Amino acid sequence: MNQLFCGDNLEILQQYFPDECVDLIYLDPPFKSNQNYNLLFEHKDDTRAKSQKLAFEDTWEWTKEAHDFVEESINTPGKLSDAFVAFRALLGPSDMLAYLAMMAPRLRELHRVLKQSGSLFLHCDPTASHYLKVLADAIFGGGNFRNEIVWKRSDAHNDSKQGAKHYGRVHDTLLFYTKTDDP
Repeated sequence: MNQLFCGDNLEILQQYFPDECVDLIYLDPPFKSNQNYNLLFEHKDDTRAKSQKLAFEDTWEWTKEAHDFVEESINTPGKLSDAFVAFRALLGPSDMLAYLAMMAPRLRELHRVLKQSGSLFLHCDPTASHYLKVLADAIFGGGNFRNEIVWKRSDAHNDSKQGAKHYGRVHDTLLFYTKTDDP
């Protein structure tokens, strides 16, 4: 009760959380932005210091581990297998498939720990939201998808000024799922 865990949520979920013990999950995973994010330090007068430290990497690579997870998922009958057969046919051995291979076991564990009356909100952006919706449908069941909530920001992230070849992105998405169709 009232504990803070730091680390990989997959390992923590598997080690510390029994089945059906959580009422509400808000998941804000890496977005597959293909960027590294740094923690910037500031001086006491609120001016930015030159020092910074890598906070987390949001880059994914096709690795043996990703390959093995995809193959294991495909060889285990069910909706997740069907999803990964389609993902592999569509995406091939790619960074996006590696990202989905990272997300799938975490979503599966989150489904396991969610109470029958529980809800999950998955925060994502246009980079992978469509794939995450298919993945969550495979794990939670398409009938347990409740809504897509659009979170509009007041301004874009300056994508175009940073060399992006698309319009500035001004929203993120929350995918809302319940554990059962009778929450």
